[in-house]
Order: sequence, then C-alpha cells, then structure tokens
Amino acid sequence: MTERRLPSVGRVRLTVPRLHWRPLGGLLGPDRGDAGQSLIALLLAATTSLITGFTIASFQGTLKDFPGLLLFIPAAIGLRGNVFGPLGGRLSTAIQAGTFSWSWRLDSLLGQNVLAALASSLLAAVGLGVMAEIAALAVSGGVTPIGIWDFIVVSVFGGVMASIVVLAITLGLAVASARFGWDLDNVTAPLVSASGDFVTLPALVFATTLIRRGGFTRYLAIVMVVFTAVGAVALFRSKLKICKRVVTESLPILLAAGSLSLVAGIALERSLDKFLTFTVLLVLLPGFLSSSGALGGILSNRLSTKVHLGLIEPTRVPTGNARSDIAITYVLALPLFVFLAVLAGTAGAVAGESSPGIALLVAVALTGGLVTTTAVAAIAYYGTLAVVRFGLDPDNTGIPIISATLDVVGALTFVGALILWGVA
Repeated sequence: MTERRLPSVGRVRLTVPRLHWRPLGGLLGPDRGDAGQSLIALLLAATTSLITGFTIASFQGTLKDFPGLLLFIPAAIGLRGNVFGPLGGRLSTAIQAGTFSWSWRLDSLLGQNVLAALASSLLAAVGLGVMAEIAALAVSGGVTPIGIWDFIVVSVFGGVMASIVVLAITLGLAVASARFGWDLDNVTAPLVSASGDFVTLPALVFATTLIRRGGFTRYLAIVMVVFTAVGAVALFRSKLKICKRVVTESLPILLAAGSLSLVAGIALERSLDKFLTFTVLLVLLPGFLSSSGALGGILSNRLSTKVHLGLIEPTRVPTGNARSDIAITYVLALPLFVFLAVLAGTAGAVAGESSPGIALLVAVALTGGLVTTTAVAAIAYYGTLAVVRFGLDPDNTGIPIISATLDVVGALTFVGALILWGVA
C-alpha cells in the first residue's frame, strides 16, 4: 500500500493511504485508487438496493391501505442519508485534518457530532410528518390520506429505529476506514445511503402497526412531539457549541430537502400505474434514486474535504482537483447504472415480476442516470461554493442539498426516460 501526501495544515502532515488495485485502466489518472474504493461501495449499495426494491413491490397492499404513504417514502428514506451522510463527511474531514479521536465524552468532537445527528434526525422527522400531511391533502384527489398524527408516528418511530442502525453503520465505516486505510469520503455516501434504504423502509412499514388507532395514535404522537421539543430546548441551553452549530445549520436544509423529496414522492405516486404495469420498475427505482444520490454524496464529500484543506479554488468553471473529481463521477456512473438495470431485470425475471425486458431497462437507467449525473456535478460543485461563500460548513449541508434535489431530478428523469423509450 502506498501513500499520497497532501499539503501541511498547521503542524499536521497529512497522508492518505492508497490501495494498490487500480480499476478502469488509465481513464482516471492519479485518482484511480479513490475511484476503486467508490466503485466497490457503489456496486455493493446497488446490490443492497435491490432488496429495498423487492420490499416496496411486496408492500403494494400496504401502500393501498394507507393513502399518502408512497408519497412520504422517498423523503423518509432520504432523511437517513441526509443526516448520517454529512456525519460521515464531518468525521472524514476530522480524520484527514488530524483532529479526530475516539472519545465518547458528550462534549468531545465525536460525542457532539453523534448527538447532533440524532437530534437533527428527530427534529426533522417531526417536521417531515407535518409536511407530508399537507402534501398528501394537496394531492389527495378525493382519497382521504392518513392523518397528521399517523404521519408523525410513522416518521418518528420508524425514523428512530432506522437511525440507530444507520448510526452504528456510519461509525463502523469510520473504524474500518482507519483500520484498512480507506478514504471515508469515497465510501460513506453510497454505503450510508444503501443502509438507509435497506433499514428505513421495513421500519416505516412496522411503524404502520401503530397508526389509525384513534386516541392511542394521537396521544403517542403528542408525546413524541413534546419529547422532541423538550430535548431541543435542553440542547440549545447547553454548552455544546459544535452540536448546536451542526443542528442549526443542518435543520433548515433537512426540512427543505424533505419538502423537495415530497415533490418527488408526488411525481412517483401520480405515476403509480406505470410501475404497476411493469412491477420490476419498483425493484429498479430505489437503486436508481439511491445510486444517483450516492454519486452526488461522494462528489460532495470529496469537494467539501478539499475546500477545507485549501485544495480547490472557488472558480466559475471547475479546474484542477474539482474537474478530476467530476470526471470520475461520470466514469463511475456508466458501469453503475448498467449494472443496476441488469441486476434488477435478472432478479425481477427470477422472481416473476412483469418487465419490459433487460435491454429497455438498461436504456432507461443509462439515459436517466447520465442526465441525473450532470445535475449531480452542477449541484455538488456550485452548491459547495455557495455554501462556503455564506460561511457555512459544506460537510453539514452538501449531501442534504444534493440528495433532495436529486430525489426530484431523479424521479422526473426516471419517469421521463420511461416515456422516451416507450415503456410508459
């Protein structure tokens, strides 16, 4: 294993371990090792997303029994990645800057970051439940959706269960990155996104057992809201400066991201008949959306770390390191979306899901995927520069901005690609 040296920051000399394996020939220049780590993580995440897709396909009855739930799913799933992806980004920056330590004290860097992630997740879950009810009523079309208390219970209870698991996975990745010499920026976004998809949907479905129970559901939701409010007041009265800054910067972005993801959910719910015609599309959809978000998360994390280290200049047209990272994103996207379509088509055929054929699935995934990747590059680069210009930490805001925007762009391009290739 070799090492790549970066410029000194203060008194800390930075070295980033590099793997010997260098995939994709000479296309990737000096960053082939980083691309190898990312490609493995992306392919693993794409494979895991297949399970999420089959889960959605198998819960068609639940979606029909609880109107509005499909609209809510992209936002609820995306929230896990939007919270814990940035946590991984902050830990990566601290590791590479030499300021990270495994101290579990509440006032330590790690302790405050973990607390901030859990607090942000809980606060955003309550807000998301309220926004989901408003969106469901706006597009109900005469069908009464589940109520606001139902949405809050599903969002908070399902979200807490999923958050505990995804937090453990995020911290496990930090341990593994230190142990095996990985660059955490290359693996956090796809693996956290995949774990969020894999864990959140079953948790949400389980949480539906607590809704539509009259007074019980209402009182349970009120207890959750009160607990969240008391916890928020206690947090902002504390002396945990890092934690308060992360929550303050993250929460508005998380809520904005959630509202955009609800727009994506509306687009998907209105196209539900297309997915029921070829049910394999329900298998492909989660992987398509999560892979797009993972590509954006990798690019955002890498750009954020390089901004912190002074390795990227804020120019209108990407240059140097930024251009190299953007090019790698496109190269990763090509095999990723082909792999995803072939995998979904093959598994769907084995499971007996109706399908337009693997060739059309590949065409849809590649067309929509490359359009989405273009959006990834623009949003990640210019979004990172805009955040820095306003004095915010891109580690806190980059992934939520990209994830939420890509939920909408990904959903629209996916449906658009279906129409373009005559699948819908």
